[in-house]
Amino acid sequence: MDRMVKTTTRKRFRFIPTEEETMIDLLECPDTIEWLGVSYRPILTNAATGGAMSIVDSLSPVGSGPPRHIHEREDETFVLLSGLCEFWVEGERFTKKAGETVFVPRGMEHTFRVIGGMPSRHLVILTPGGFEDFFADMAAGKFQIPQDMDRIAESARRHHLRFTGPPLGND
Repeated sequence: MDRMVKTTTRKRFRFIPTEEETMIDLLECPDTIEWLGVSYRPILTNAATGGAMSIVDSLSPVGSGPPRHIHEREDETFVLLSGLCEFWVEGERFTKKAGETVFVPRGMEHTFRVIGGMPSRHLVILTPGGFEDFFADMAAGKFQIPQDMDRIAESARRHHLRFTGPPLGND
């Protein structure tokens, strides 16, 4: 019981991880890329799954979030590991916190924004895989919004993504 701690308020036990069980620091990984202050690290690539899926570990600062968009090809699942995010899916707004998930089927207009007082670390699961290459394109080009929207939209089209409106907070 040396790694389990009894909490006093709920009579539950909380797991205390060892160093080997602690989540890696995204910012220290050599394959992490950055675009507009958001760090992305593919942890399961399209190539590794034969195109079935990809998983991207993402660390997004408070206030960040993409313009409204539609993935024509991929279902997108967000697994929040830390922080708080406001989501907008097909006109409905809702908030999710660490430990919660959001599933957005392909073809649905959506966006999100990190809110609260801390960054959000979340896994983005895409089925089928391949969309993680969009993030690599953006980081390589060091594209800015809105200055480079033509070039961003060009890459988006190649990755079956269509922008439909402003980010949350700009609407």
